[in-house]
Amino acid sequence: MVASEVRALFAVASRPEVVSLAGGMPYVTALPLDVVGELVADLVARRGPVALQYGSGQGDPDLREQICEVMRMEGIEAGADDVVVTVGSQQALDLITRIFIDPGDVVLAEGPSYVGALGTFSAYQAKVVHVSMDDQGLIPESLAQTIYALHTAGKPVKFLYTIPTFQNPAGVTLNEVRRRQVLEICQRAGVLVVEDNPYGLLGFDGEPLRALRADDPDGVVYLGSFSKTLAPGFRVGWALAPHAIREKLVLAMESAVLSHSTFTQLAVGQYLATQPWREQIKSFRELYRERRNALLGALEVLMPAGCSWTRPAGGFFVWMTLPEGLNSKAILPRAVAQRVAFVPGTGFYADGGGAQHMRLSYCYPEPDRIREGVRRLAGVIEQELQLRDTFGTGSVPEHPGVDTPGPDLA
Repeated sequence: MVASEVRALFAVASRPEVVSLAGGMPYVTALPLDVVGELVADLVARRGPVALQYGSGQGDPDLREQICEVMRMEGIEAGADDVVVTVGSQQALDLITRIFIDPGDVVLAEGPSYVGALGTFSAYQAKVVHVSMDDQGLIPESLAQTIYALHTAGKPVKFLYTIPTFQNPAGVTLNEVRRRQVLEICQRAGVLVVEDNPYGLLGFDGEPLRALRADDPDGVVYLGSFSKTLAPGFRVGWALAPHAIREKLVLAMESAVLSHSTFTQLAVGQYLATQPWREQIKSFRELYRERRNALLGALEVLMPAGCSWTRPAGGFFVWMTLPEGLNSKAILPRAVAQRVAFVPGTGFYADGGGAQHMRLSYCYPEPDRIREGVRRLAGVIEQELQLRDTFGTGSVPEHPGVDTPGPDLA
């Protein structure tokens, strides 16, 4: 397990005078907090003896039924018996890795990939092999070539980890044609797919995309979460898995925490049963769309030539590529000194690559703050370009290596 080399900087970046384009924190202030408070108080008053007691290792049966209803929005037809409730989808990812991975086993992941997943794979001593992406998501030809090369070398793949919709950190989405191709490639090769989908309901245009799991119930483990569509503080996520894997997940869950919080499960269940949660998701979508637009507009106007970025259709993140010769990890201290923060691209590659990239998050700051943050960041990048043009290179990091930012940045 590797500590973050940039975490100390983010202690400074959390100060109010710093515009943070780093953290992937949902804007929970948009929730009807008074209603949530009343709901929680009512839960304790009416069902306190149950809510404050131990629960099932698989999760509350009623909540699992409600989770199936949520997944239907993405084309998934499933039974509650194959759902395992977890402490956020991060724990589901940890349990899947614990079940499948022995030290040295190979996991495929998009390059770049979610920092929390890379930290989990590293902790279980998996070897992560990245598969190339472009603006349409994972490249099927690259996936097929990578699987073939690994099998030829006697290194079978345990599973493919993918965030196909509004990917973290790149913000890109796997298109429908590629979704079918990825499933076909993995089916032929006998490779399990772990589909992580925390942002799937937060698209800005049209209906939610059809999940990979909807078209391959036997070959895909689906990970979901209420952290982005309700609130991360409840720490309620889930895994939908083929039956044999589900049994192992329950055993692993019980060995990890005995049982998770009955209280938070019942609170989420009561919210889903009594509140217009679909309308709340629409409100989140509009809020994040406005902030996405503010970020993209400011980048277009303010960033110097040579910078490029993705244009997400949902989710929380934009992936920016810096001009040649610039290193995002080296730039970060100068940026924090100018009161703006981002996450360097090095945190999203298992081998510490990605130094020419950075992740910008638009989910938390107000639009005016986003624009001001981009203005400050553009000034820092312009200074780095002057250094490069004068001395042949920009700043270089003193301690190269892999970063694993904490949960507030993930």
